[in-house]
Amino acid sequence: MTMREYMLGNVAIARGLLEGGVQVVAGYPGTPSSEIIDTLAARKDPDYHIEWSVNEKVAMEVAVGAAWTGVRSVVTMKHVGLNVAADPFMTLAYAGTKGGLIAIVADDPSCHSSQNEQDTRRYAQFALVPCFDPSTPQEAKDMLPYAFEFSEKFEVPVIFRPTTRISHGKSDIELGEMPVEKTAPNFEKLLDRWVMLPKNARPRHTHLLSIQQSIEDALAESPWNSLELKPDAKFGVIGAGIASVYAKEALVELGLEVSYLKIGTYPVPRKLILELLETVDTVLVFEELEPIVEEQVKMIAQEAGLEVSVFGKTNGFVPREGELDVSAFLEALKKTFDLETEAETSSTALELAPRPPALCAGCSHRATFYSMKKVFGKDAIYPSDIGCYTLGIQNGTVETTLCMGSSISVASGLYHAGEKRPICCSIGDSTFFHSGMNSLLNAIVNKANITVTILDNRITAMTGHQPNPGVGYTATGEPTVQVSLEELCKAMGAEFVSVVDPYRLEETQEAFKAAKEFEGVAVVITRQPCVISGKRAGIRRAPYLVDPEKCEGCKQCVKFGCPAIEFNEKDKCAVITSLCSGCGVCAQICKFDAILEVKR
Repeated sequence: MTMREYMLGNVAIARGLLEGGVQVVAGYPGTPSSEIIDTLAARKDPDYHIEWSVNEKVAMEVAVGAAWTGVRSVVTMKHVGLNVAADPFMTLAYAGTKGGLIAIVADDPSCHSSQNEQDTRRYAQFALVPCFDPSTPQEAKDMLPYAFEFSEKFEVPVIFRPTTRISHGKSDIELGEMPVEKTAPNFEKLLDRWVMLPKNARPRHTHLLSIQQSIEDALAESPWNSLELKPDAKFGVIGAGIASVYAKEALVELGLEVSYLKIGTYPVPRKLILELLETVDTVLVFEELEPIVEEQVKMIAQEAGLEVSVFGKTNGFVPREGELDVSAFLEALKKTFDLETEAETSSTALELAPRPPALCAGCSHRATFYSMKKVFGKDAIYPSDIGCYTLGIQNGTVETTLCMGSSISVASGLYHAGEKRPICCSIGDSTFFHSGMNSLLNAIVNKANITVTILDNRITAMTGHQPNPGVGYTATGEPTVQVSLEELCKAMGAEFVSVVDPYRLEETQEAFKAAKEFEGVAVVITRQPCVISGKRAGIRRAPYLVDPEKCEGCKQCVKFGCPAIEFNEKDKCAVITSLCSGCGVCAQICKFDAILEVKR
């Protein structure tokens, strides 16, 4: 009997890895990929190793070591994580693997939770490795066992590229069989492959180039590419990845007789593309982000001497940025084929008031930023980093955000450029472990004069509350060493290290004042558990309320920016709602003692 289950795309991906016999899983949390490891880590008594690594480069190398023993491994990350892991990944393409190795790299068209929307398929082209581009959660699950086998057949790593709508969409999934046997690890000392000296790298590059045609031919025969030729059709449509679903849906709705090619793998299936081009006059290529398929289609047509008009992103018919949908395809279809389509897509969009994201009620980062601004002032420079605390832009204390770990390095660059204003940067605990340590060491050794604020909320909060080296337990909840941020900073040579509770404003501001006066790199660690994980751990504080008799309506507490504090314009009085988590910071801000703790 076929088993089916309704599940999130990332849960389906986790299931596909299990059906593929994965034995080692490593990754770094990053939306939209995080739930894959969360799902696998939550399984009772897993028969595979699973870990949240300190960053994507380390995770990639863990997966490589496992694959070199012959077992199947996977590394997970979001698209920008591959920038961090690119160093080992590019060389791994030369060295190759023994066991199957899949790099799951989740792209984020429209930058829902990312600083850019780079297209991971470019990395596949760059590294000369296969890339699988699923169009549905079901296909994502089914691709993974195949991808493991493909990786082992050609002894190369492969990229698996779900996008946000695949990872976070839900679907009814048909489940497959789970393997029973596991591969016994056996590391062979293949020095000509595992030691990338120049004399070994050169022939390995030649080998990688020599198997490209075989890889392309094998992928062309895979079930992830399919061609539907319509007799006498002069129009053709090529859809790639999730965009192929939007294109197919619109074509069915319109009842158009066009030839249709679905592409789900890279290198692209040249034989299928050529077969399509030989039968049509005009082709529309529909894909998200970069015109990767479109470029290949034009090249194939030119090499074959075919006079076929190819439209897509390069001529502006298909947007080159953001997510696509059925409406975008219909618009491109009208422009390409000069059609008057009568079909209209249904829209459930509502006119909603703007609602910018905000730090949670009681978030300790808000308290840190308040004290930071009080001490350093509006003229100081505030480089920051990637995390929940990036929302400190609303507090006037986030003025640069480039990539993970960049805040300290950017602050150093500002100082060494001769900037005379005070520089106070901020970085989260998980981000510091990820890539901030090198930056801090560099700043100390090269004598920058900056204040580094480590926002230690004891978790990797923004991506779903995954553990980091500072919390004392692993991805599966097992106790492990708890790394001390303050001792780590001191070991790297920091002479000024102060640890404070950001809920205590006076104490925090005194620490910032001392840091501001210090000559050199001063580190202030503001430590308070994330308010969400704190509640989950059973931390309960008494809420606060406003005494309307004492409130002067000055709005200083409202300006603090906590979502739990509102202002009643009719009564000219602040109001604290049920969102209050009891941090008590607003009571310290109030000059009139009008905010009181509720006695239980």
